[in-house]
Amino acid sequence: MPDRLAEGDDAAVTGATQRDTQAVSQFVERFGGILADAGMPRMPARILAALLTTDSGRLTAAEIADLLQISPAAVSGAVRYLTTIQIVSREREPGSRRDIYRMRDNVWYEATFRRDQMLQVIDEVLTEGVDTLGEDTEAGARLDETREFFRFCHLELGTLLDRWRTHREKWLEQRKA
Repeated sequence: MPDRLAEGDDAAVTGATQRDTQAVSQFVERFGGILADAGMPRMPARILAALLTTDSGRLTAAEIADLLQISPAAVSGAVRYLTTIQIVSREREPGSRRDIYRMRDNVWYEATFRRDQMLQVIDEVLTEGVDTLGEDTEAGARLDETREFFRFCHLELGTLLDRWRTHREKWLEQRKA
């Protein structure tokens, strides 16, 4: 990514502070790559990383394409994915025909909470599988252990999310001080 980050209205400059656009570009590519390695499709991962580096957390499709040197079609498909999984929202400024893509508030908490809800669904399906196969069969025992693992994760994740809310409140207070 060349020095195009400097052209964005807030991607590289805030107030009087000039950011190292090359370092920001390298960070976007590195973090996008890590998200992709963790299972997120590559283009949405890059766009998410780019949005995270803007102070406003908002970019138009044209700004995204310019920042990442990608086609408008690539932006369209990637932001569709990000909006579907509810990490990014699409907005319009009054009187404008351009879409603006914005990071949702509490995005990591919300994504984790949705995963917590999914664990409940997994438990229900695995229970059905154990009942279908029989708890005393090898396959049923394997499913039962899998179900128990997901139950454990579900319990721990709920506790973790509660602890995160408490930690976040303290952290925000410290940042204000």
